[in-house]
Amino acid sequence: MHKLSAIQDKYQRLLGPLPASAILQAHRQVGVYPGPTSERGRRPTPEDQIKYIYRQMWVDPELRSAILEIRQMDREDLRVKKIHRRTAAAVIKGGLKLKNPNQTTSVRKAWDRFERRLKLQQSPKLLSDARGLLMEGNLPMQWVLDHERRSVLQGVRMPAETILPKVGQNGQFLDPRLAYEQHDLANGAILFTFALWQLTLGRLTPDNFDDWGSLGRPYLDAARSVWKKLVMTEEDLVLRRRMRAPLRVAHVLEGANKEELASYRDQVERDQAEGITTDYYLNKKGAVSPVQGDANLDQIADVAHLLDTFFSGSPAPKGLFGYVGDLSRDILEDLKRDFFEEVDAIQDELSTVYQTGFELQLLLDGMSPDNFDFSVEFAERRTETPNQAADRALKWQALGISQQTVLDIINLDAETELKRKQQERGKWNPYPDPNAINPKRPSVSITPGNAKKGESATTISTRSGND
Repeated sequence: MHKLSAIQDKYQRLLGPLPASAILQAHRQVGVYPGPTSERGRRPTPEDQIKYIYRQMWVDPELRSAILEIRQMDREDLRVKKIHRRTAAAVIKGGLKLKNPNQTTSVRKAWDRFERRLKLQQSPKLLSDARGLLMEGNLPMQWVLDHERRSVLQGVRMPAETILPKVGQNGQFLDPRLAYEQHDLANGAILFTFALWQLTLGRLTPDNFDDWGSLGRPYLDAARSVWKKLVMTEEDLVLRRRMRAPLRVAHVLEGANKEELASYRDQVERDQAEGITTDYYLNKKGAVSPVQGDANLDQIADVAHLLDTFFSGSPAPKGLFGYVGDLSRDILEDLKRDFFEEVDAIQDELSTVYQTGFELQLLLDGMSPDNFDFSVEFAERRTETPNQAADRALKWQALGISQQTVLDIINLDAETELKRKQQERGKWNPYPDPNAINPKRPSVSITPGNAKKGESATTISTRSGND
């Protein structure tokens, strides 16, 4: 496990030398240790143990069915599409940032290169990964290495329904060198086998985190049955309105024979087809009386109930997706806080995947991640207005916390902002540098009455010899 010979020969030919620390770090992240431990018993439930036996040669059919159904819902229903897109947009708002309290320069430079290569500074990439995690419940991220430059070149999201973790009845990987398989669902062939360090699997709400055969579930997995009932009821509602809502007319011709009735009907329908509004003239006893449509078409309590049930399983209240109704502002604010907590949980899972890839990059650069204090996080942990963030930061600052923590609270990169502040001390200092050679004297211009409340405005045009 600590040597390169533990990895398949095909990986060695493809990727070149790989540090043993990279392999060991990937194993430690999922609880695989090189030596014996005191763990006893089996992690999966008895039902999952039987399921893993059936999954030795094929992917999970239940998960695949759920993913295909969720994708169909996303294509056909604008409400589901908006839930996925809006939640994903809230998750990636502000982008990723490296939290580096010790301001380690080597780690910062490695992160900047890693972020550019993997396009993690681009919103479409983050949005695609976040939507994939929501719709599939899993985020299998393959780390593509450039063996010439010894760097992580890409982070490729794989389709979750084709990935099979090779675990035993104890919920642990049978062989970390052959941790995951990708199956061709058309012919049943195994397309490729991934080592544990080569593919990171992010899971959304698995039944057991410590059981690596327990995959995540799509966010709207439990709402599928309610969605089917809702769509069916809405279709029935449309059919009911089409069939029973229009005004009908009853024509009564007493004593008319079959030919006379047919002739009368043809004439009336022909006039209606041509859009002619006409009166009816009868030469025998009869009547033309209107038949009103269904007067109970406004009774849609069943549709409202299914709609409320469906949105109760969504991350945000239905008021954020256009169904305001009689929802008060106070209740909506409380529900929005629940939405922010859901967003934070999804951010944690997503950022953990990216941090795993960055730790692999550090190992390829010859640096151990355990020797540095850093974390990969999303810049905005809460969806709040700038005024709310600034107010919260001022309150924390009044308590005497550090400036770096204050910058983190308002979702700014503390390391970058502190560097900019140091650079501005010399560039924007209005007083000349006493150590400068032939320092320029600052030019101060005072305009009376040009500021608020009639005060004078001061402008400094030359600053400490720096243009």
